Amino acid sequence: MTVEHRFVATNGVRLHIAEAGEGPLVVLCHGFPESWYSWRHQLRALAEAGYHVVAPDMRGYGRSSRPDDAAAYTTPTLVGDIVGLVHALGEERAVVVGHDWGAPVAWNAALMRPDMFRGVVGLSVPFRSRGPTALIAMLRSLFGDGAGGTHYMLSFQEPGAAEAALEADVRAALRGFLYGVSGDASPEERFTGLVGPGQSIVDVLPQPEKLPPWLSEDDLDVYAGEFERTGFRGGLNYYRAADLGWEQLAPFAGARIAVTALFVAGADDLVVTSRPDAVDNLAASVPTLVRPPVLLPGCGHWTQQERPDEVNELLVSFLAALD
Repeated sequence: MTVEHRFVATNGVRLHIAEAGEGPLVVLCHGFPESWYSWRHQLRALAEAGYHVVAPDMRGYGRSSRPDDAAAYTTPTLVGDIVGLVHALGEERAVVVGHDWGAPVAWNAALMRPDMFRGVVGLSVPFRSRGPTALIAMLRSLFGDGAGGTHYMLSFQEPGAAEAALEADVRAALRGFLYGVSGDASPEERFTGLVGPGQSIVDVLPQPEKLPPWLSEDDLDVYAGEFERTGFRGGLNYYRAADLGWEQLAPFAGARIAVTALFVAGADDLVVTSRPDAVDNLAASVPTLVRPPVLLPGCGHWTQQERPDEVNELLVSFLAALD
């Protein structure tokens, strides 16, 4: 099965897409710090199962447009990119799948446009109804001035600082990030989400002697090559736009997902272990789940890369039931 590449204009930007197969449309939205390549195992598997599968470099990444202004990366704007992409592909309906930062895009696409998105799958990050406090504002209230350390998302807020740290050695930063929140990192090595006073995230990421089996040196070459060319600003802008996106989502406060849904995550994912209540209570905001949340034993944050066969089986089963 051949994966083809082209560019699509949508919502005022140009997205690079990887696509394969023919049939009902499935859109795969990646997270940080990744690209379309994080879906390399799913593109072929879903295409062979009879679907037209499209994985864009999300806005800010890879060969897609990378606006400098963080305000261009709010969740409603990113949903607009995917809505426009579906239309640009000549379709009226699709299933949307998202991982990491792509998960809020997928969840909110289903929330805002149930007429377009007939099914939604979230990987790693559960849907959360808009709460009373914005994410970054909440973290600031918890960590104060950071004198005793801070959360990595707060360390990403100052334009230029995180870019400089990550771009000093792109390959090492990616190696540490991809390994440090995977299921292969030992408890002592695993990234906790916290950085010490005066530290950057790079200072607390582990550097394994050997890559985990799901990530080859060639895979790392692909990621490093892209970020060495583009830098990290586009991806970091997702974090910097988080509170503005919260403001823009005010009309959807308390709204629940109404389309058929599935949630899959690693049992050892930091997102899951730090907020188990968000997974346990997911059915309250996503009553359309086809099954209870699926937690894969021994799997960390990079769900579809760490456990491609299991994720592919779950996705194909979910899509077949929709059809």
